[in-house]
Amino acid sequence: MLINEKVNQSVSILKELGIDCWITFVRETALNGDPILPFLVNSALTWHSAFIITASGKKMAIVGRYDKQSVEDLHVYDQIIDFVEGFKKPLLEIIRTLNPKNIAVNYSKDSEICDGLTHGMYLTLHDVLSELKMQDKLVSAEKIVSALRQRKSPYEIGLITKAIRSAEKVFAEAARFIKPGKTEAEVAEFMQKRVKQMGLELAWDPKVCPSVFTGPNTAGAHYNPTKRVVKRGHILNIDFGVKVDGYCSDLQRTFYILETGEKRAPANVQKGFETIVNSIEESRKAIRVGIQGVEIDKVARDIITKAGYPEFPHGLGHQV
Repeated sequence: MLINEKVNQSVSILKELGIDCWITFVRETALNGDPILPFLVNSALTWHSAFIITASGKKMAIVGRYDKQSVEDLHVYDQIIDFVEGFKKPLLEIIRTLNPKNIAVNYSKDSEICDGLTHGMYLTLHDVLSELKMQDKLVSAEKIVSALRQRKSPYEIGLITKAIRSAEKVFAEAARFIKPGKTEAEVAEFMQKRVKQMGLELAWDPKVCPSVFTGPNTAGAHYNPTKRVVKRGHILNIDFGVKVDGYCSDLQRTFYILETGEKRAPANVQKGFETIVNSIEESRKAIRVGIQGVEIDKVARDIITKAGYPEFPHGLGHQV
């Protein structure tokens, strides 16, 4: 489902960008896979392999003989050529027939997710294309790869939604678990156990997923939970997410631990909660086709600055 959606989506992107041909060129992907491969194939590849997609809608793959069946089973590629002696001849035949004006490959100076082609593989491809006098047609596929990642398909949206809802469920349970006397490490352990019981994965390194910070003078971000004890009057922040079939949620929540006799958080804490909620809601309203992220960012920052905060507070507020 995912691969079919993304491969077809790439054809539209190539047309939009005016790029005739896009080649993803890989080998021994279990050791050195291109970040874009999960959009193109769902199994490891051994020998030199090329996935070739064109703006005209042609979708082709050149793979080693023993990788062919896995690619065929996807029912995505119009033509799958296998080889034993070498990839060079079938690749030259396809490129000669296509005669593209430009050939996008996966290198980028600025984006690690678009830089999957190793230098050695680039040189190999350059040498092969030199036999057709097409080596100068190579261009960066950064815009293609970026667009494929940014534009979520219906299947991707479903996975992301599940990841978000699952994380929210764990947060809700954690809110009932958090009490004076618990430690940051105990809160983190509780959340990690719930993720495991749900049959899901943590979104990032278990040492810091979740990150839990309670009270004043904490590390603030990207630090492992400690034995620091939750106390009344503390503000407690959690950074947490889960992974669903490769798609992650990344959420934060901030809690206030009520003092004895308090019915709600103090005014200054409540103001922080309300400010961040307002900034998120107004940012949501500002989102529209064509608007740049920096403009949405400004909406949130203006609200936060007017409220008297020097920087973004963390997460949404809860009182426990």
